[in-house]
Amino acid sequence: MWNMCHPKTDEDLKECSELGKSLSRLSQPTILTLLAQSGEPMHGYVLVQQAANSPMFGGKKPDATGIYRSLKRMEESGLVTSEWNTPEQGAARRMFTLTEKGLLCLRRWIDALACYELTIEELRGQAACALGIDLPPTPECAHK
Repeated sequence: MWNMCHPKTDEDLKECSELGKSLSRLSQPTILTLLAQSGEPMHGYVLVQQAANSPMFGGKKPDATGIYRSLKRMEESGLVTSEWNTPEQGAARRMFTLTEKGLLCLRRWIDALACYELTIEELRGQAACALGIDLPPTPECAHK
């Protein structure tokens, strides 16, 4: 069984279908963080490319459809806005911008992620206890 945060292959991930990248809701703080870091509007394609290098996706390109779906929900919630950039040459691109509400949401995510971390560590301890083993050390993550 793999013991790192990011499985190296799809076979590693299939070993337990619930491991790995099943935390799809965490694409929201990833997108909000990328937009906040940029400080300027970003095209969805660029967000997908940069998300691949985020801790959530660990070098694997996320499903672009899922990212665009998240962006649409985030726009409907007022966390981001979008407008079309139509250059004289080349394709039109939808550019996404973080709103004030999106910044506040990202701040709330900082606290929520800390709570998730504590909850997950407690669950790790309970799972190890249920198996009658010592709690394995936290693995070194490939993205660090």
